[in-house]
Amino acid sequence: MKRVILIVLDSVGIGEMPDANVYGDVGSNTLGNMAKVRGGLHLPHLQNLGLGNIEPIQGVAPVACPAGCYGKMAERSPGKDTTTGHWEMAGVVLEMAFPTFPQGFPDEFIQAFAMRIGRQVIGNEVASGTEIIQRLGQEHVTTGKPIVYTSADSVFQIAAHEEVIPLDELYKICEIAREMLDGDLKVGRVIARPFLGTAGNFNRTTHRHDYAVEPPHEMLLDVIKEKGLQVMAVGKIKDIYAGRGVTEHVPSISNRDGIDKTLVFMGQRKSGLIMTNLVDFDMLYGHRNDVEKYAQALQEFDARLPEVLAALGEEDILMITADHGCDPTTASTDHSREYVPLLVYGKQINPGTNLGVRSSFADLGATIAAYLGTDALRNGQSFLDDLLKR
Repeated sequence: MKRVILIVLDSVGIGEMPDANVYGDVGSNTLGNMAKVRGGLHLPHLQNLGLGNIEPIQGVAPVACPAGCYGKMAERSPGKDTTTGHWEMAGVVLEMAFPTFPQGFPDEFIQAFAMRIGRQVIGNEVASGTEIIQRLGQEHVTTGKPIVYTSADSVFQIAAHEEVIPLDELYKICEIAREMLDGDLKVGRVIARPFLGTAGNFNRTTHRHDYAVEPPHEMLLDVIKEKGLQVMAVGKIKDIYAGRGVTEHVPSISNRDGIDKTLVFMGQRKSGLIMTNLVDFDMLYGHRNDVEKYAQALQEFDARLPEVLAALGEEDILMITADHGCDPTTASTDHSREYVPLLVYGKQINPGTNLGVRSSFADLGATIAAYLGTDALRNGQSFLDDLLKR
């Protein structure tokens, strides 16, 4: 029973890519810089798999005989957002980046959007989600106007108080936005950002929902499903791929919950792919430049890793990676253009294999496809032969 468990540590980059200057990210290194600022990271289980063998990380030493295979991956697609990173893992390499709107969305679009939803909107600016609900939240509560904002990423975000605009209505508003945002306005994701609380103490809830564009061609999740295997998605994975190829999915409310639900899927012993996104690193800590809590979240994941390893079957392969960086030590609160770590473990792999610097995240998808025996993907070079024992 062949199965791959793929865990995406959202935003856990491992050093700037050669084109980081194009993105304003020179010097970014999510793992390395955090470790320097804190005087080290304590990640003994990731260290044992070979994390410290990829790049120098204070507190995470290289080991002579790593239990896993290790390397890092470059992103071939332009951009540094969640959708682009996850799509490339699944074999979709973009030629053009999704559009961004540093000055906000065009007035004509905002007016047409307001007409469609029957409510005027406020905001329409680049902003931090936590900051803008504190600043505009009371006006929203008073007027009923949803808060629209974006970031350096290709997103159209809509924040609303759950007691002012009920979730069902907010989700419908987002569906309308997704339908309207096409052509030059075709952002990667529309995101519902519900919140609760009172003035000065507004807090986002766990009812976030993402509306992504569909991948433009067949990708990893599609070919796994077509093979008759299972694609079990944990967290926002289903949203990122617009539901394509997913056979089962469960939302998650935290990293801890995401790991718990991954373990439940692992216990079901179904062939195919379990794919999990652990979003807290990015959403709660990276974008808020919270070095200490980001580091604590990494250490909490590391402490749970033995549970995941113990649940692996004889033909299971565990892969751990990320989708981009989000260095909390820099002045920016946005994603960073970084390499991502690649760690692979299983009972039938060659431990200690250096997988080198992969030229695309798509190599990951190509390897999973080869292991599960599906049709080949359009992009990516499999490293399966380097992994398996002979």
